[in-house]
Amino acid sequence: MGIALSVVAATVLGLAGLLLFWSYPGQPAAFLDANGQPLPNSISEKVFVEINGTRQGMFLRGKDRTRPVLLYLHGGLPEYFLAERHEPVLEELFVVCWWEQRGAGLSNTPGLDPKAITTDQFIADTIEVTQYLRRRFGQERIFLLGHSGGSFLGVLAAARAPELFRAYVGVAQMANQLASETRAFDSMLEQFRQRGDTRMVQKLEAAPVTLTGGFPGAYAAVRDEAMHKLGGGTTHQMKSVVSGIFLPSLRSPAYSLGEKLRLWRGKAAAGVSPMFDEMLTTNLAARVPELRVPVYFLHGAFDYTCTSAEAEAYFDGLKAPLKGFYRFPESAHSPMLEEPARFRRVLNDVLSGTNDLADKR
Repeated sequence: MGIALSVVAATVLGLAGLLLFWSYPGQPAAFLDANGQPLPNSISEKVFVEINGTRQGMFLRGKDRTRPVLLYLHGGLPEYFLAERHEPVLEELFVVCWWEQRGAGLSNTPGLDPKAITTDQFIADTIEVTQYLRRRFGQERIFLLGHSGGSFLGVLAAARAPELFRAYVGVAQMANQLASETRAFDSMLEQFRQRGDTRMVQKLEAAPVTLTGGFPGAYAAVRDEAMHKLGGGTTHQMKSVVSGIFLPSLRSPAYSLGEKLRLWRGKAAAGVSPMFDEMLTTNLAARVPELRVPVYFLHGAFDYTCTSAEAEAYFDGLKAPLKGFYRFPESAHSPMLEEPARFRRVLNDVLSGTNDLADKR
């Protein structure tokens, strides 16, 4: 027994040491020139700002701090730790604010009740972060990008304060999420039946998603596994949330160990926020039929998290001074990571205020 306990203790200490090693220096990496020196005029910071009464964290990153500012609104989990492992497309064209929203990651403060976090609070926070960025970088208006759940927030913020934004970019745009979940469920169930995967068929049949019955809690437990197994999850090539998301979050040198723990604590609490139910049941076509800024929707063809059909239907009816819909044929939920070259070209449309590369509709 003594030897067994010693082995367990040594294993725990070893894992703790590895996590601490992975969490050094706890800051984002600098942009370097060809000689390994910090790139002149670049910015790479982790900062904390008082936003509507709470301390909230964000990464500010850009190869040229004079470039236009872009505020990135993440979905159910902050995404900087994934982006830092890929080509810095956004940071080449913008100064990017990777803000981690109230209750999430860097902004998961002790004692925060997720049930007290409302959609109106998120919108107010988004506008206050925007004001901070405008002041800090001396820009009258900035760009707003919402990904996945962040696209729900992004549309509402752009509708409330269009004077603050040069354009809105929705990546994996939410539109009518319950309809999206129902469509994805039906498609996945049929594919698993065709594959003869009885285990997954049984799991899905035990937790059906319907327009009338809603989104059962039992489905949430199998949803990510099913989507990633079929290539419709975070990326088309990612087959496991553990290897594709959880382990990369632990390996990120930009977060301290405590911040990594708060990242996943915030993720666990996100499903009980009132905003989750509102996101699920809101039809944005009815709530926000018009935006007074240029609008760009970017969507992966294999995305099951926010299905393309619902996003396209919303886009077609949405009134805006300029619109562009861009399909990414090799992507699932994260085209910025999966097709970075095409993503960069599309962003040039956004920066120039055109839709030259948009799909013909």
